[in-house]
Amino acid sequence: MTHRSHPDLLVLHSLRLKGFAEAAAVSEATAVDEAEVAGRLAVFEARDLIKRRDGRVSGFLLLPAGKEHHATLLAHDRAAADADAEIEAGYGRFLVTNETFKQLCGDWQLRDVDGASVANDHSDAAYDAAIADRLAALHTEVAALVDGLAATMARFGPYAPRLQDAADRFVGGDPGALARPLARSYHDVWMELHEDLLVTLDRQRDATDGY
Repeated sequence: MTHRSHPDLLVLHSLRLKGFAEAAAVSEATAVDEAEVAGRLAVFEARDLIKRRDGRVSGFLLLPAGKEHHATLLAHDRAAADADAEIEAGYGRFLVTNETFKQLCGDWQLRDVDGASVANDHSDAAYDAAIADRLAALHTEVAALVDGLAATMARFGPYAPRLQDAADRFVGGDPGALARPLARSYHDVWMELHEDLLVTLDRQRDATDGY
C-alpha cells in the first residue's frame, strides 16, 4: 500500500531539501495546492519554525526549531511507511543511474576534439543532439525508478513530472534545462531527489553516493 505523508511534512521537507523556496516552488515539488502551501508557511512562520529571506534569491527557510520539527515529523513518517527496504533498493538503483547521468553531464560540458578534451562550445549540433537523445533514453529508466519509489511513498511522485518537464525542455532546444543551476533543470531536480533519498534514509553522503 502506498504511504501518503501529511502536508505539514511535505512543506517542511521541501524547504529542507531546497534550502529555501517560495510557495510556488514548494507547491510544484509537493503537489500540494499553492494556496494551501502559502497558508501552512504562514502558520510555520508564526510559530518561528521558518523565516523569509529576501534578496537576489528570495524564499522561506527552516529555522533551528523548524529543522527539529521536520526531523520529528520525518521520523514518524518513515516509521509509518515501514518501507526502508524498498527505499534502500530504490536508492541502489539510483546510484547506478547516477553514474550514467554524471557522465552525460560531463560530456555536455566537455567533448573530444582531435584527442583532446575541450569545452563544448555547442558549435557541433550533431554532438549536442546526441546528448539530448541520451538524456531521453536515460529518462525512461529514471521514470521507472521514480514510479517505483512513488508506489511505496507517494511523496516521491512529483519528481516524475518535474524531471519530464526538464527533459522535454532540453530535448526541445533549451540548453539550460540539462544542468543550469536554479533553472528547474534536470540536474536541479536530480540533486533534490538524491538529497531526498539520503535524508529519508538518514544517511550521510560519502564517496559511494557520488555528487
